[in-house]
Amino acid sequence: MPRTFLVVVAVLAAALSACGKDAGSDASSSGTALKIILVSDKGADPETYTLTCDPPGGNHPQPAEACAALDAAGAEVFEPVPKDQVCTELYGGPQTATVTGTYEGDKVDATFTRTNGCEVDRWEQLGTTFFNVPLQ
Repeated sequence: MPRTFLVVVAVLAAALSACGKDAGSDASSSGTALKIILVSDKGADPETYTLTCDPPGGNHPQPAEACAALDAAGAEVFEPVPKDQVCTELYGGPQTATVTGTYEGDKVDATFTRTNGCEVDRWEQLGTTFFNVPLQ
């Protein structure tokens, strides 16, 4: 009887620890909380925003739209452009942004610029709403 009792306790513990978790679990169970530091022009003072998702919040002016842009872009957008990547010499502007925190529970520490075609593409995957800066 004691062995059966231990098996039942183990099964119940496993079931309880899985409550609220499933393979399709979203950021609400794992956490998205980001700090965005934006410099819109060389020499300009940086602007700092916080963004949380599920539910959208923080001091970002458009948190719901920024979270939607983030979900559409996915975690890959935080990966830097590979050093050997061939990029067009297309200058997109002086804007830079640093994004730190967590996205769906994973640590984020990414820098975004608009210095060439690859960097402009990364920036545009998140869009001007996420960065909250009108482009020139």
